[in-house]
Amino acid sequence: MVISKTPFRISFFGGGSDYPNYYLKHGGKVLGTTIDKYCYLNIRKLPPFFDYKYRVVYSKQESAKRVDEIEHPSVKQTLKYLNIDYGVSINYDGDIPAKSGMGSSSAFTVGLLNGLYALEGKMLSKYKLTNEAIHIEQNLIKENVGSQDQAFAAYGGLNLIEFLQNGEIVTTPIILNKDRLNSFEENIMLFFSGISRNSNEIAKDQVSKISINKEKIDNIKKLTDEAFEILIKKDLDQFGELLNYTWELKKSLSNNITNHIIEEMYEKAKKAGAIGGKLLGAGGGGFMAFYVPKKYQNRVKEALRDFLYIPIKFDFNGSKIIFINLSYEE
Repeated sequence: MVISKTPFRISFFGGGSDYPNYYLKHGGKVLGTTIDKYCYLNIRKLPPFFDYKYRVVYSKQESAKRVDEIEHPSVKQTLKYLNIDYGVSINYDGDIPAKSGMGSSSAFTVGLLNGLYALEGKMLSKYKLTNEAIHIEQNLIKENVGSQDQAFAAYGGLNLIEFLQNGEIVTTPIILNKDRLNSFEENIMLFFSGISRNSNEIAKDQVSKISINKEKIDNIKKLTDEAFEILIKKDLDQFGELLNYTWELKKSLSNNITNHIIEEMYEKAKKAGAIGGKLLGAGGGGFMAFYVPKKYQNRVKEALRDFLYIPIKFDFNGSKIIFINLSYEE
C-alpha cells in the first residue's frame, strides 16, 4: 500500500499564459504557491478474490472489471498510460472540495502518478512528474487545462514558473528571508464562495478566445515580473495593489469568470481593508484569495462572515509519498 500527499495551489499572477495554445507561440509565466491543504490518495494492489479488478472511491464509489469501465477520467487514463494490468484500489480524500479553483484535478493526477510509480518501487523526478501529468490531462483526457497546476503540485513552494515556446517548463523557487516570507504568508487570506463549478467549460471558452485576448494575456503575463520584483525588494502592500489590477484584467477575458456573488465578496473585502485579491482558477466560483494587512484582517473576516474563511500556510514539499508498504505481491 502507498499513500501520496499532494498540495493544492494558489495562483497569483500569469493565469491564462500557461495554456499551450498561448505559450507555445508567445511563452508564458506564472507566479503562485502551494498551501497546506492536500489531496491524499491511498493506493494498494487488490488481492484476486473479488468480482471486480479496480475499485475507485472519491465522491462516488466505482467497481470495474476492466479499465475502460472506469468513469473517473484521471484514474482511467493514468492506469492505461502506465499499463497497470493488476487489480488496484484507489481511495481519495481531500482537504478542500473539488471544482473549486485550487488545482485539485491536477493535484489528483500528480498524486496518482506518484503513488502508482511508488507501488511499482519507482520514483519520478518532479520534472517528469509534471510533464507526465500534463500529458495525461491535456493529451489523453483532453481537458481544457493549462500547465501550471501540475508543476505546482509536483514541485511545491512559492515559485515563478516559465513556459517556453519549445514546450519546456522551468520552475524557479522564489527565495525570501524568513521574516519577509512570514509577512507575505500572513497577509494572504483565503475564502470559499460556496460555489463549486465545472471549470472545463469556462476554460474552454477562454482557450477559444486566446487569439482575441492575446494583448490582455500579454499584460497579465508581464505582471508576473512586477510581482516578483515586489516580493524580492519592494513594499509588500504593492503586491495587493497588483492583484487588484490583474483581477480586473482577468475578468475581461470571459463573461463566465465572475458573477454577482463573487463581485459582492470582492467589494466587501475591499471596503473592509483588503488591498486586492482575485478569484482562483478558471472562474465562476470556488475560492478567492485576498491580500490583507494584518491590522484589517478581523474586519475582513467580519465583512465576509457569510463565507468560509480558510487559514493557510505555504507548502514547500510538493507531491510526496508519506507511507509505503510493498509487502503484498500478486
